Amino acid sequence: MGFRKIKINSRCKLQTELNYLVYRGETEKKIALDEIETLIIENQQVCITSSLLSELINHKVKVIFCDRMHNPLAELVPYHGAYNTMARIKAQLNWSQEIKDFVWARIIKQKIRNQAEILKANKKLEAYELLLRYEEEVQLGDSTNREGLAAKAYFQALFGQNFERRQSGDKRNKYLDYGYSILLSSFNREITCAGYLPALGIHHIGEENPFNLGCDFMEPFRPFIDEVVLSGDLTEENFKTKMIESIGLHISCNQKKTILENAVDFYTHSVLNALNKNDPNLIIPVTFYHE
Repeated sequence: MGFRKIKINSRCKLQTELNYLVYRGETEKKIALDEIETLIIENQQVCITSSLLSELINHKVKVIFCDRMHNPLAELVPYHGAYNTMARIKAQLNWSQEIKDFVWARIIKQKIRNQAEILKANKKLEAYELLLRYEEEVQLGDSTNREGLAAKAYFQALFGQNFERRQSGDKRNKYLDYGYSILLSSFNREITCAGYLPALGIHHIGEENPFNLGCDFMEPFRPFIDEVVLSGDLTEENFKTKMIESIGLHISCNQKKTILENAVDFYTHSVLNALNKNDPNLIIPVTFYHE
């Protein structure tokens, strides 16, 4: 797997030669395709060849295209990610509603627990205790919407009583949305590479959302992005770079220290394993890493 995250924000032509990505703009640069983990196309005046797109897919490079405001708009997703894709899709279609509800409840418990950990670290102890109660009250399929109640208490405790996630004028929402988009694309890649349909979710069912399953799986990871925004180090000039770099943050995955990008891989496969084997206990824990 590649390790470099490349962001293209100037007018240029991108093509491939001898397993290299070739950048031709004011200067010419070459980057080995095997080294690239993520390619983000921010400038809409970038010309990219179809042969390069094919090679990027073959090398399992995550490719994200941005809109005119430089926000993630779409990503390149291959039709087939595994040799046994058809078998995986059949298994996905046969997941029972019961196991989907059990898994969703486990996912939400982890998300609320990670949100609570941020509150505790920031000495928001009243909200921390409230979220611990919400975590214990999560029912099958989160039928009582403890996720929503926890989110409201959590964001207001962190960012103030007047903070609303849907308020477009707040820069913090802009930073969060960009970070969540980068995170979602990581899950989409792992789901597709494993041979499953990213549009077919276990809880998210948006008919116009091609990444429902990724939206499901990413929930416990959102607080890692929240912590980056909460740090206060983000500006209009650096937030995109900081969010891309957040994929390399150290976290705890199954009681072991690893980077967030690797944890996405391990966690995705554990949830898929839980769904296929009807055992939510197979889902590994992910949380903040403390020295």
